[in-house]
Amino acid sequence: MGQDLERYHRQMLLPGFGEAGQRRLMDAKILVVGCGALGTVIANMLARAGVGHLVIVDRDFIEITNLQRQVLFDERDVAEGIPKAEAAKRKIAGINSQVTVEAIVDDVNHTNIEKLATQLPGVGRVDLIMDGVDNFETRYLANDVAVKHGIPYIYGGAVGTVGASYAVLPHTVAPGETGETPWEKVGRATPCLRCIFEQAPPPGVNPTCDTAGVIGPAVSIVANYQVAEALKILTGNLETVSPTMLNFDLWSNIFKQFKVARAYDVGECECCKKRNFEFLDGKFGSSTTTLCGRNAVQLSQKSNGQKLDFDEIAKRLQAHGKVTANKFMLRADITDNGEPYELTLFNDGRAIVKGTKHANVAKSIYAKYVGA
Repeated sequence: MGQDLERYHRQMLLPGFGEAGQRRLMDAKILVVGCGALGTVIANMLARAGVGHLVIVDRDFIEITNLQRQVLFDERDVAEGIPKAEAAKRKIAGINSQVTVEAIVDDVNHTNIEKLATQLPGVGRVDLIMDGVDNFETRYLANDVAVKHGIPYIYGGAVGTVGASYAVLPHTVAPGETGETPWEKVGRATPCLRCIFEQAPPPGVNPTCDTAGVIGPAVSIVANYQVAEALKILTGNLETVSPTMLNFDLWSNIFKQFKVARAYDVGECECCKKRNFEFLDGKFGSSTTTLCGRNAVQLSQKSNGQKLDFDEIAKRLQAHGKVTANKFMLRADITDNGEPYELTLFNDGRAIVKGTKHANVAKSIYAKYVGA
C-alpha cells in the first residue's frame, strides 16, 4: 500500500470501500456551505477521511461562544479575529496536508452559489454539497443548485437538543424522462428539500442556537451522519444511502427515521418536478441596503405574505436585552460578541440592524436572533 494511502487503512477495510473507494475520495471536490457548528465537524471529518478538495464558504468570524461546539477553532483564533473559513483551512493543513482547501469569506446568496458549486476557478463542478448553514433560504439555494446541476446535497440542522439530516440525490429531469446521474440510473433518486418542506417557515418561527441554545453532541451527531452519507455517495455505495430523514431529540431519547420517499410522487414540487429554481433566480431571496448616515443596514426578507409573531420573538429575545413591541414593529437591544446593536423588526419581515454598516454583520445578527 502506498504511503499516501496508509493513513486511510482502517476505513479502506470496510466492505464496498477499499483502495478504489479511497481513490475516489481523494479525487472528490466538496462544497461546504457554512463553517460553524455543523460545518467544522463536516470539514474536519471529510479532511481526515481524505476527501481531496474542500471548498469552505462562510461569512463570519470566530467568537468565544463558538468554541463549545465548533471543533476546528480555539481561543487563539478568537483572539486573532480569524474568519471561520480561513481558520478552518489553517487547521486542516495540520490535520491532513494531502487535502486542498479553498477558503472563501463571503455570504452565500443567489448571486454566487451557482459559481461556487460549478464554476470556481481551479475547482469547476463540485461532486457534493454539504449543508452547514443556519437558515432555510441558503438551504433552498443549495437545493436549487443541486437539482439544476445534478449534484448530491446533504441537509443538516441542529438546535437545542434536536437534530435532523437527509441526503438529496436529486431528480434532474421532469417526470417521465430518464436521468443520467448514477443514482437515477439505478433508481435511487430521492425527493428534494422542497418536496418535503414546500415553503420555508416565516422568520421568527423557528428557534435558533442563540435564542434556544444547543448542545455539542446534537451538532456532532448530525454532522457525522451527514459525512457518513457523503462517504457512501462518493465511494459509489448508492444502495446504502438512507432514503429516510433522520430526526432525534437527545434529551427525550427519541430517534426517528421519517419515510419521505413518496413526497416526490404525490407532490408538485416547483423545483425538481417543474424545474423552477425560484430561490436561485432570487424570487424568494433577501436583499440588504446600507442606510446612509445611520450606521444601519436594512434587510428585506421575503416571507411569502406571512406576518411575524412578535409575541413569540419577544419571549426569545428578552434574555438578550430590552425588548419593546407593538402591532407594527418590535425593537430589541442586543449585545453580540461585545458589540451593541439595535434590531428593529417589522411585521412584513423587514428588519433594520443598527450598529453596523456591513451587510454580512447585519445578516448574521438577523440569523442568530430571529432566524430565517
